[in-house]
Parts: sequence; C-alpha cells; structure tokens
Amino acid sequence: MITQRYKSTLIICLIKSQNLKIHQMLKLSTVENIKEIASDQWNRLAGNNTPFLQHAFLNALEESGAVSAETGWTPRHLKLEQSGGIIALMPLYLKEHSQGEYVFDHGWANAYHRNGLSYYPKWLTAIPFTPCQSRRILIKEGIEKKAVYSSIIEFFLQQSASNQSTTWHCLFADPEEQQALKELGLHLREDVQFKWFNRDYRDFEDYLEQFSARKRKNIKRERRRVQEQNIELIQLTGPEISEAQWQAFFYFYLMTYKKHGMNSYLNLSFFQRLAETMADQLLLTLAIKENRYIGAAFSLVGGDTLYGRYWGCYKEFNNLHFETCYYQGIEYCIKNKLALFDSGAQGEHKISRGFEPVITASAHWIKDPRFATAIEEFTQAEKHHVARYKGKASEFLPFKKK
Repeated sequence: MITQRYKSTLIICLIKSQNLKIHQMLKLSTVENIKEIASDQWNRLAGNNTPFLQHAFLNALEESGAVSAETGWTPRHLKLEQSGGIIALMPLYLKEHSQGEYVFDHGWANAYHRNGLSYYPKWLTAIPFTPCQSRRILIKEGIEKKAVYSSIIEFFLQQSASNQSTTWHCLFADPEEQQALKELGLHLREDVQFKWFNRDYRDFEDYLEQFSARKRKNIKRERRRVQEQNIELIQLTGPEISEAQWQAFFYFYLMTYKKHGMNSYLNLSFFQRLAETMADQLLLTLAIKENRYIGAAFSLVGGDTLYGRYWGCYKEFNNLHFETCYYQGIEYCIKNKLALFDSGAQGEHKISRGFEPVITASAHWIKDPRFATAIEEFTQAEKHHVARYKGKASEFLPFKKK
C-alpha cells in the first residue's frame, strides 16, 4: 500500500515521464510584465465573462505600482506556446509574503521557518487582492487540458530544482481546475464564501417575498431607516463617473483601511486606469446626504455576475453599509438580469440578507514530501470543519422553509 508520505514523490515521477513527449512540443516561458503579451492574445483566451482576468485589469495593477517587486508581487506570467502560437496563459507571481491573498498560509510559512527552511519566495497564481473564483489557467479551445496542467507542474518542478521556490499556490480556481490539479497531486484547501443567486426575481419586492415574514420585515426596516436619514443612493457606470466622484470614492476606500490601522493595497492611479480602459464594466454606488458624498461602494460587472469589491464612508450611518453594498447590488442584478452577486470574502452578516454559503477552494503544490504530508492532513481535517460550518450557516438563511 502506498503511504501518503510518498504519494507526491510518485506523482512527480509520473508527471516527468508523461511530460517527456509533451515538452518536445510545448515551449514554456515567463514574462515580467503583462504588456509583453498583446492584450488581444490574452483576452482571446481569458474571454470577457470575468473582468479580473482581463489584460486591462492586470495591467492596471502593474502600471499603477500596486503589483511589483517592491510590493512583494513580482510578475512572472506563464506562457505556453506550440508551433509558435500561444495555447495557454496563466497569471503568475513570485511572492515575498502572503498579504492580499485571502487564503491564509502564515502557519505553513512559520512551520517552514521553524524547521530552518525558506517558505518565501513562493509561486502564486491568483488575481491580486481579489478573492473571487474564476478560471486561473487560460487554455485555447481545442487544446488537451491535461497536457497543459501537467506541463505547468513540470515547470514548477524545474524551477524548484534551481532556486528556493518550492511551493505553488493556485487560489480561487474554478471547479474544473480544482479537480484537474487534485488529480495531479495538489492539495485542495476549502473555505466558505457567501453569494447571492438571482432566481428570476421580478424586482426587490418579489425577492423579499421568498423570506420568512420576520426576516422580510427586518430588511424593509433597514432600508426605511436609510431613507429616514435623508440619504440618497445613486448608481453610476464607469463612463458616467466624474473625476470628483472618483476622488470621493478613493477617500472612502482609504478610510476603510485606516479605520483598521492598515495601509491600502491599491492607489488612485489603479482606479483611474480602470476608468480609462474598462469603464463599461465599472459600477459606483454613491450615498449622498445634504448634497455631500458620505459613502460609496465600487463593483465590477462580469458577463453574468456583479462583483462587489470596495466600500467606505466618512462616518457611520444607520444601515448605510447594508444598503450601499448589498441591497443596491441585488437591485442592480435583478434589473440587469445578472445571475450572481459575488460580494467577496467573509461576512456572516450577509446570510440574513439572502447570501448563501458556497464552497470555494485553492490548490497547493508542495515539493517537500514531509510538508506535503502534513499539509494534506491539515487540509483534510479543515475540509470537514468547513463542511459543518457551511451546513450550520445554511440553517440561518432567511428564506421560507419548503
């Protein structure tokens, strides 16, 4: 019987054997700036359903300086070519820390250090500062996906032989990628996020009709209290947003971090670049009181999903956060027939507002067999806790019992 300790080593040997022929056909390389790949080439593989995968979004992160070697995010985007043409692309970074990822592996890093090993730099495939699930490995239609996945693992094997980067982490991958990477020996780490699903609601009132009477009354009371404070809410798409409104939003964005004693990950230049290159996919909800902006929520619009990202206000108003970040977003989804509202990580307060617990996962390749075994045991134990938490959270959803 094969023990777990040697499972990763055996899988690595199999991958090397299988990939001998593959690597005669594929050329793998990295680029240090996403602009080295033409935007039309990148977007052709990324599609237009997820704004975070767009060349313009990733380029805005790099050109604004939010993502750079200086901030601990060194771009090394992976490119796979066959017969001179690009067949697969993958956002990839060398990380010097674990900030801005929303999958917390500080305990793993500490275990490495206690054993005299270096955890950083590590390889990371993710959308920086964005805990939203989507594809991470962009493969041309008609290409054998298993060959691409196997070649990527081979790439990290080769890299780990020549430097200290001996782990790769693929965060918030889609279910198909999770399964493929699991079959190649990666460890899946699960978590729960809360997402809103549009079940063909006619309007917000129709949505509330699905609630129990008490929960429906609570939501109406929260929305009414915002109105009683003489607060007006407006929604603007990217082309409609003025420079003054961008400045106001960014002030609120900074305030959110400062209230928690933190520095913000993003700068005004990043948002300005998005306004120039992705305006049609931006949504800004502004709260106004006495002709003054008092709060704002920033979202991006995908093919069938609204992605709520950043929120801030200059002082607390009763229920303003719920109205600006959630109820306004739900109304937007219903009006525009979007299937999903992804409001990001964490937030148990979303449950009573109809956001349902959903399992997300990241995949982790650990070269060292000892740590691979320990991390596999940890993720399996954690998986059971996550499943129980999801089940318990579902019991508090506000919908009528069927």
